[in-house]
Amino acid sequence: MKIAVLNGSPKGEISVTVQYIKFIQKKFPQHELKLINVAHDIIKLEKNDGLFNSVIDEVRQSDGVIWAFPLYVFLVCSQYKRFIEMITEKGARDAFAGKYVTVLSTSIHFFDNTAHNYMHGICDDLDMKYVEPFSADMDDLMVENMRRVLLKWADNFFKAIENRAPAMKLYSPVIRAKFAYKPGKGAGKVDNGGLKVRVLADITDEKSNLAKMVQRFSESFKADIQVIRAGDVKMRGGCLGCMECAFDNICVYQGKDEFIDYFNAGRDADVTIFAGEIVDRFFSARMKMFWDRSFFNGHIPTSMNKQVGFIVSGPLSQVANLQEIINAMPQMGGGNLAGVVSDECADSGQIDKLLEAFAAKCVDNAGSIYMLPRTFLGVGGHKIFRDQIWARLSFPFTADYRYYEEHGLFDFPQQDTRYLEFSKQMTEMIKDPKMKEMVRKMIKTEMLKGYAKMVETK
Repeated sequence: MKIAVLNGSPKGEISVTVQYIKFIQKKFPQHELKLINVAHDIIKLEKNDGLFNSVIDEVRQSDGVIWAFPLYVFLVCSQYKRFIEMITEKGARDAFAGKYVTVLSTSIHFFDNTAHNYMHGICDDLDMKYVEPFSADMDDLMVENMRRVLLKWADNFFKAIENRAPAMKLYSPVIRAKFAYKPGKGAGKVDNGGLKVRVLADITDEKSNLAKMVQRFSESFKADIQVIRAGDVKMRGGCLGCMECAFDNICVYQGKDEFIDYFNAGRDADVTIFAGEIVDRFFSARMKMFWDRSFFNGHIPTSMNKQVGFIVSGPLSQVANLQEIINAMPQMGGGNLAGVVSDECADSGQIDKLLEAFAAKCVDNAGSIYMLPRTFLGVGGHKIFRDQIWARLSFPFTADYRYYEEHGLFDFPQQDTRYLEFSKQMTEMIKDPKMKEMVRKMIKTEMLKGYAKMVETK
């Protein structure tokens, strides 16, 4: 069989992900795995229709497709997402329809679920036959048992194609309503109080709902806020995954485009708003490029104790995966999700009210440094980063290690001596069967005593 492997690494074949593909090819020489570097060659593919069509022809002539990629900030890299967008823009969807497909990713398992959910949704949208994915830890290829699992997974994929196995779609099509937002005039009621509000808006059409929503949000404030059009920030390209920034947070693009200046100018913002339209099942590749390029800052929180919000044009309620990313992103940056406003209600007056209330909430939260507790998304994500930077990623991410050490982010639970000592004493106590039964009956009421005392005295 011939399998088209669409490589989503900006590094091309100098990629950990590609080594997994090469290993599979070595073990299954009867099949041809045709590696196509779509992320690495994205600029050429955008400019050269002939080259793009040659990639599509490879897909068309294949028996199956593997989307293979490293994880980049909750998703695939911006270059890969741009290729996905071009499939629809250039009328190439038919080449994918009916093909058996699977996904192979490499990561440290930081939100690999959202990346896989996105790709599964894209495959369903392209009417492909989706077979179970493989989410590899970067080092799984070094582990004998995981190599065995990898080969079994590959064999399952090949057998699914050979046996014409049935496939079930999981994601419903995203239906976009036709609605033209007609904003009322903002009254400028919200007093910024000297707080800095910054909006990054991915506006490509000044007559779009998004452009009008951003304008109406801006008019809610008494004083001017900063609105930056994504297209006005000159960027030479997406994150290259080169990790040259890891030692000291100096990007390989430093001095070559405007992104670093944009990023550094926003460090003192009290409120940061991201405004974008839903393109397929995420924001645009252009917007994704901003988040990917922020990785020159490593795993260091970028919005510590700041407010973060989103203005979204498109069917947000239909894209649960994007909602999860929106909830996770501020938490991982050390900030607070102030809110999300979309145009889905298709009611101009209601959208005006939502935007004005959103502006007021952002300012009120920022003024009081209001930070909601993190959920599993933020707590779990932090622990993955913490543990990786402590050991496996301490080199080359030496800048991250210094920051985590200086700011107490190596908060391993074994350092909490209060609970360790208490647990040790109680574990020793219940070795006595009588004490064990006594504690068993008391545990429900005893565990509340400290909380009840706090309620009574505070």
